[in-house]
Amino acid sequence: MRRTDRLFEIIQILRDGKLHRAQDIADRLEVSVRTIYRDMDTLVASGVPVEGERGVGYMVREAITLPPLTLTVEELEALHLGMAIVGEAADLELKQAAQSLASKVDAVLPTETISEAEQWKFAVYPFANATRGFAHMPVLRAAIKARQKLRLSYRRLDGTLTNRVIRPLHMEYWGRVWTLTGWCELREGFRVFRVDLIETADPLPELFVEEPGKRLQDYSPET
Repeated sequence: MRRTDRLFEIIQILRDGKLHRAQDIADRLEVSVRTIYRDMDTLVASGVPVEGERGVGYMVREAITLPPLTLTVEELEALHLGMAIVGEAADLELKQAAQSLASKVDAVLPTETISEAEQWKFAVYPFANATRGFAHMPVLRAAIKARQKLRLSYRRLDGTLTNRVIRPLHMEYWGRVWTLTGWCELREGFRVFRVDLIETADPLPELFVEEPGKRLQDYSPET
């Protein structure tokens, strides 16, 4: 597993707000405890509000504002996405300006709290793959609003291409990485898909209604 993917998986583990021991995380990701310690240091250096210490455990906190402005989730997403797009430009001056602006924004964000669905700043990997998956986002958002099933062609981290029919429920932005949470009919359970790994997303004529056990409020990161 690449380090960027492992950092993302650690975020997924910590997002439940509970205290997690480094040993448990290491066992789950099949790496050494020393590797987890280094990854936690990286996340902290990147601005992710990780609390904890070696030998005790780690967790993240909640809520975010950008003094002196208070931004909505969508406004903060738009700001970071705009910087990400400019950061991919061939113009060196614009790229440097986008990176400088991102650093200034990151510097004033409070470290006390951060809310789910808002940015996770992988500053050590600035703007990597920022634009991948953007083409699918209008389809995904529309399907969530309409409660319309989707057929996904999805490439897993090991390179395997799979086809799924899902009930799309929620999209989240994790700082250069978007995810889609949905109920997967193939696995008969909740799954979180990285949008940059979606090959195709085709709306199906079939709509769905909320059913107990398959709703967003029934989802837990531990499921």
